[in-house]
Amino acid sequence: MKPPIALTIAGSDSGGGAGIQADLKTFSALGVYGASALTAITAQNTRGVFLVEDLSPAMVSAQIDAVLADLAVGAIKIGMVSRAETARAIAEALRRHGRRAVLDPVMVATSGDRLLQSDAVEALRFELLPLADCVTPNLPEAAILADSPVAEDEAAMAAQAERILALGAKAVLIKGGHGTGKTSTDLLFDGTSVRRFEAPRLQTTRDHGTGCTLSAAITAGLASGRPLEEAVAEAKRYLHAALQAADRLPIGSGRGPVHHFHRWWLA
Repeated sequence: MKPPIALTIAGSDSGGGAGIQADLKTFSALGVYGASALTAITAQNTRGVFLVEDLSPAMVSAQIDAVLADLAVGAIKIGMVSRAETARAIAEALRRHGRRAVLDPVMVATSGDRLLQSDAVEALRFELLPLADCVTPNLPEAAILADSPVAEDEAAMAAQAERILALGAKAVLIKGGHGTGKTSTDLLFDGTSVRRFEAPRLQTTRDHGTGCTLSAAITAGLASGRPLEEAVAEAKRYLHAALQAADRLPIGSGRGPVHHFHRWWLA
């Protein structure tokens, strides 16, 4: 029996905790074969991002075309696009091939370093959002996409979701990890209903790659044939467990990675 296949289009994290590396670990942990198309190479570790070099749009397109011409990809995750030209190249490739897509609008690394050039925000809004089955912004990212202040309550989150849906996305999952309180609540909007996904808020500094991991887990669920709500629910459970187990993975001296293989590495 052939395994489900997912493609991640994102940047490389040399420290291994986020980006392409986190996506491929997540796919593997969830029983999905992972393919990849690099958009940029970053020199980073748990303490920060020190240098970013973008790949050419032609190279990004060629990677996507090569994978989709040969592999039966069930869903695509789009992460760091870095610049407008790259966003446009990815959008053109998606229009050529037509696959379910999850867009994680990566703008700032966990360390606080910027990963998206300012001119690329408009390309995200008007090129990639209309092609996304689901877009997964955190609270600051949702505010930028909706061109409004950071939401402080669920009513504001709903208003921002409406603006993002109006740009063409089929669904938007606004993540509450940057919020406060004992519960981390993510809200999934599809234009007709709202679904809540809750988990106890965890106090940890080992949270590098959380956004990448959640969106990759959703993509893995879609590639496996699950409906979006089910894919999101499973992804939320997986990420919460990976965060709970992160202290068992003492990597680096800064904001360490979540434990993608917590089910198998028992030490």
